[in-house]
Parts: sequence; structure tokens; C-alpha cells
Amino acid sequence: MSTAAVPATDEFTVPSESLEATPGSAFMRPIEAIAAVLLIAIIGMLLTGVVSRYFFNRPIVWVDEASSIAFLWLAMLGTAIAADRSEHLRLTLFLSRMQERRREFVETFGVVLMGTFLIVLLPHAYEYAVGEMDITSSALNIPVGYRVSAIAVGMALMLGLLLVRLFRTSRLVDVLASAAIVIAICAVLWFLSPTLKGLGDANIVIFLVGGAALCLALGVPIAFCFGIATLLFLSFTTSMPLVVMVSRIDEGMSSLILLSVPVFVLLGCILDATGMGKAIVDFLASLLGHVKAGMSYVLLGSLFLVSGISGSKVSDMATVAPALFPEMKRRGHKPSEMIALLATGAAMADTVPPSIVLIVLGSVAGVSIAALFTSGFAIAMVLLIALAILARFKARHESMDGIKRASGKTILKVALLAAPALVLPFIIRSAVASGAATATEVSTIAVLYAFVIGMVLYGGISPRRIYSMLVETAAMSGAILLILGTAAAMAWALTQTGFAFHLRDAMSNLPGGWFTFMLLSIGLFMLLGCVLEGLPAIVLLAPIMFPIARALGINDIHYSMVIVTAMNIGLMAPPIGVGFYIACKVGNVSPDEAMVAIWPYIGALVLGLLAIAAVPWFSLAFL
Repeated sequence: MSTAAVPATDEFTVPSESLEATPGSAFMRPIEAIAAVLLIAIIGMLLTGVVSRYFFNRPIVWVDEASSIAFLWLAMLGTAIAADRSEHLRLTLFLSRMQERRREFVETFGVVLMGTFLIVLLPHAYEYAVGEMDITSSALNIPVGYRVSAIAVGMALMLGLLLVRLFRTSRLVDVLASAAIVIAICAVLWFLSPTLKGLGDANIVIFLVGGAALCLALGVPIAFCFGIATLLFLSFTTSMPLVVMVSRIDEGMSSLILLSVPVFVLLGCILDATGMGKAIVDFLASLLGHVKAGMSYVLLGSLFLVSGISGSKVSDMATVAPALFPEMKRRGHKPSEMIALLATGAAMADTVPPSIVLIVLGSVAGVSIAALFTSGFAIAMVLLIALAILARFKARHESMDGIKRASGKTILKVALLAAPALVLPFIIRSAVASGAATATEVSTIAVLYAFVIGMVLYGGISPRRIYSMLVETAAMSGAILLILGTAAAMAWALTQTGFAFHLRDAMSNLPGGWFTFMLLSIGLFMLLGCVLEGLPAIVLLAPIMFPIARALGINDIHYSMVIVTAMNIGLMAPPIGVGFYIACKVGNVSPDEAMVAIWPYIGALVLGLLAIAAVPWFSLAFL
């Protein structure tokens, strides 16, 4: 998963991770400062816990609890910062094709929908916080309500920001018309509620599928698409109190495993700011740059290694492309081919630890993160080989005129410079895979290591840039975690309908057994990867699909590798895949030009995926 901001393409608005953050409004400056302090506090507490446990053999019992409190507040303040900066992930494919006046109205209607969702749910968030005040935490002995109050505060801040946006950018007539339409829809649904309650599973299609898809087409951020669809489903087809939805959002955002998400996001920012990734690229170029397809190998190898530091596809691409594309152009590589290799290489690298998608999958599906990290490394190697073979075939006519092998002295020089950066991904993988530390503990150690090494050996980071990185991390983490929270609420609503049991029965009786189920899973997750990106698809479907896979005798790790790879391929597949457009933006190449070139590389990934699905050994050999 990507971890911070690139400007939107014409088709998509995505969280930016490029090199400039979108500045927030003056009103949000105090909130940004609080979020930055919370992030520092989380890292400090986690590091203190690690040092106390491993060096003094004296665990600090309150660290996890205090970190959990700070984490939820960081996440909810981050959602407000992301809203202020327009960094919540959303699909704008259909909006971009509308006439300007119609687009303005649809944009306003989408904001009104978001505001309505927050207005309806905010009292229940307050009710949830008040109810949790009666429960006392075990370690700190304080009311749990202090922690969950963050949900109500974050919703209130987002609502205020949406109202300000409507006041500043929307026409009054559009606001009034949008409000009238929303009220009319709610009135009709309320009137039809008795009938809807008798429709059973059809409500899943009407609300959880149709409602979410309609909101997505209107350009509503993905997190709100899930939230609005679930809210409508619960309000008009069940008698479930809406405070339960708030509790499910809390549960989806609050797993201790997810504490590593903002820390790895920050690690990606440090990687960009210090140039550690570029040092790795330069080292690989000195080794392989003189052979045919050498720069393609360097690009793929750099993505493979750099992803182990940043855990972010966008950060990977933004680090590798500027360092390699000029030389690749000089050697005759077409820009469209370079973008195709960049996009599919980033898809290949997303199973390389510390993949945020793998961390989230381990959290929601109850799968060992250490095992996922070990298997993910092997799976990425399979895909890397598939892409490298195709790259070598494509480079058979590459011009090598004037290309010389780097001298031993040059290789040694860049190797010494890259060594501290090269060590980091292996520290992360080995520590988690061996069980020496959790993903959360490793993430904090990696941040400290990267920060110190970056300051000492790679030119340092200015205080202003450090603060900017902290705020960027809070915004991106909030955007990610809100998606996880609302997707968890929708997944819970799905399971309450009994849909999971019906799907399990249907899947269990498929002709062809487990492999047919694998093929259907591949198609489903590729499609969802195109539309939703990886994390929401994981949270939505993992609770449903994993029990079916287990019932069919499929190993959890094997199934995890198949669906994560399928989602990554979908993410990079045009014409909808979000990652494809990010790659085009990073490489400054027209999507229309790159779209033709990418299909052979997508084909290579699909062949690799089918091999991974058919042969469990690839996923399980090193466990």
C-alpha cells in the first residue's frame, strides 16, 4: 500500500506521496502539531518498551495501552488532516468526464453525502464514548472512554471542515438541491423500510454493493463509500442500533498490530528525505548497468530492495524512477516501456516486507505476520524472475554503445555508501521472521536506525522537513485507518446477514475443488484491486474468504500470497487501476501511451500468479 501524497491524475485522486505535501489550512495548524506530538510519543513509548524488555528484562505493562490510546487519537486527527488536504483516496474517473457545471454539482452532492453521514453517526459516536466511560483500562486504570472519544472528535473536525468547504467552494443552490435530494432519498427509504426488511440478501446488493458503487462513482472518498453504504443498510433494513457501527469502526482501527502502519509510513518519508533509496539504486546500477537489460534489472532489483525499507509502492516508484529513467532513455528504452516495468515492478514488490498490506492482512485474518513476511519474500522472487525474463526479451535490441563496466573502485565506493541502507530491509525481515520482535517493535527500531543513519551519513534532514514528515504521516495514516474502520463495519454487516455462510456453501460445491476457488478468488481480488486498492478489499473480504479457503484445505499463507498478488496486479491494471496512473504521474508519461505497453508485463505477472496459486510450495517452502 502507498503511504503519503502524489498529485491527482485526471482519472484519480490519490493520497500524494511525492515530493511535496499539500499544505493544510491555518485552522488545522494546532491539530497538525498535536498529531505530530502524538506520533513522536507513540514511537518514543514503543522504543522505551523495546529497550526495557530486551535490555533490562523488565516489560513496561502500560506501554501498549498508552500507545493504543495515542494511536486512535493520531488516526482520527489524521483523518481530519487528510480531509483538510483532500488526501482521502477517491475515484474521479467519472467526474473527470462530466461537463464542468455538472461536475461542480456532483462534487457538492458528494460533500453533502459525507456531511450527512457524519451528522447521523456523530451522536452515536458520542454515545459510544459515554458508554465506554464506565469501563476502566487494565494497566493505566483510566476510563476507556478517553480513548474512544477520539472517534467523536475526529468526526466533528471532519464535519466542520466539510461545512467550511461547502461555504467556500460550492454554490448555495447546489448545496440546497443536494440536501433536498438526500432528504428525499432518506424519506423514501424510511417509507419502504418494512418492505426492504423482507428482501433478505437482496439488500446486500442494493445497499452494500450498489450504494457503495454509486458513492464511488460520485467521487466520494472510499472510506465514506463504505460508511454510507453500511449506515443505510443498518438504518433501513435492520433494527440494529447505530452505536454498534461505531464500535465496529473502533475495532477496525484499533488493533495493536496496526500500530506499525504509521511508523512504517514515517519510515518511507525518511527514506525519501535522506536519499537512502537512491544509494541502493546507485549500487545496483554499478553492478548490473553494463549488461543487456541491465537497467531493467536494476529497476526491478531496486524496487525489490527499497520496498523492504519503505513499505510503500508510491515511495518506491518516486525513489527509483528519477534515478534510472534518464539512463534508460539514453539506452533506447521507450518511456511507455519504462512506466510499464515501473508499475508492474512495484506490484511485484508489495509482498516484500514490511508490506503494510501484509500487516493489515495478518491483523484481520489472524495469520502470522512473521510467516507472511517470510513467504512474501519468496513470492516476490517468483514474480521478479517472471518480469526479468520478459525484460531481457524486450531488451534484445538494446543499444550498448559506449556502455562500460564500472571499475572495482567505483563499485566499492558506492557499496560502502549503500551498505547502511542495504542492511535495513534485512534487519526488518530477519527480526520479524525469527520472532525476535513484532512488526510494531521492528518498525520503531527501523525508524530510529534510518533517522540516525540518515542524519549522520546521508546529509541529514532539516527540522522543518521532519515536522512536515510527521504531519504527512498522520494524514496518510488517518486516511488508511479510516478505510480500515469503515470497511470493518461493512464486513461485520455482511457477516451478520449470513451471506458468508451462503457463499461458503456455494464455493464448497464448485466443480474443480480448491483450484476453481483459487481462480475465482484471483478474479475477484484483481477486480477489487482495480477499484478499491488493496487495504479495503482485504478488510472487507478476508473474514468471509479465509474460512472458505480453510474448509477447502488451502493453507492460510498460500491463500494470502495469492490474493495479495492478485490485488496488486489489479491495482496496476488499466484502465481503472489506481497504481497505474500513479506510475504514469511519477514518470511523467501519458496513460494512453503507457496503457498499450503494460499488458505484456501484466501478462507476466498473471503467469507468475497462476504458478503461485497452483504450486503451494512457492508460498510454503521457507516456513
